[in-house]
Amino acid sequence: MHDGPARLGKFSEKETPAIIPIENSLKILKDEPMPYNVPKTLALWSVTSTVENARLSGENGIGVVHGSKYPDLRVECAKKLEELGNTVLMIANPEELVKRSRDLVDIIVMIRENINPNSAIYYPFAEPAFIPLLAYMGVDLFDSVAGDFYASINTLLTPSMKYDLKVYKLFDLNHEELREYNKKTMEFSILEVREHIKNGTLRNLVEERCCSSPEAMSALRILDRDHSEFINKYTQLY
Repeated sequence: MHDGPARLGKFSEKETPAIIPIENSLKILKDEPMPYNVPKTLALWSVTSTVENARLSGENGIGVVHGSKYPDLRVECAKKLEELGNTVLMIANPEELVKRSRDLVDIIVMIRENINPNSAIYYPFAEPAFIPLLAYMGVDLFDSVAGDFYASINTLLTPSMKYDLKVYKLFDLNHEELREYNKKTMEFSILEVREHIKNGTLRNLVEERCCSSPEAMSALRILDRDHSEFINKYTQLY
């Protein structure tokens, strides 16, 4: 079921979009990490090494899609990992990508269009405010790492905002209570996305959430301007 490129599916009996639990049975395959802004030769070496590590492992799991800032290398890495039988593909450098709206959109859209529809895109360390936009572009899986990280620096997450509790004294929470609060915020964001997909209203939610982030709003505008065919291909006519 689609609402734009966003879709409902299944992963280990869980409805997607979903948060991958910490005890997930699939392991992340060995990769070759590489910073985001590097020459293309280094990015290509990272892709080649990551794919070779996956091949030599002789097993399937979560493949890490490297390629730094180069969309063509990201697509090459994703397709080769998929050819080896890996159907969950994790986006590398996620924190850098959300700061670069054009790169984020181009890379996610190109990967989604070039891999099998049955393969899942996993975007780690996504903040709640970005989850609707990422799901709208076709991301299926997330994790709760951002919630844990922000709890460690005494920051409370809401679906649209981050609050430093030293400055915004909204609650008096210890670390474990704040961690649990942030976890529930992440879970709510996913549930919200799924229900909006079912009701054909995800675009409304995306526009609302993007208003809280200049980077997200820029990404949505670039998505509309440069990838309208990608959006329209999956948008139902009423």
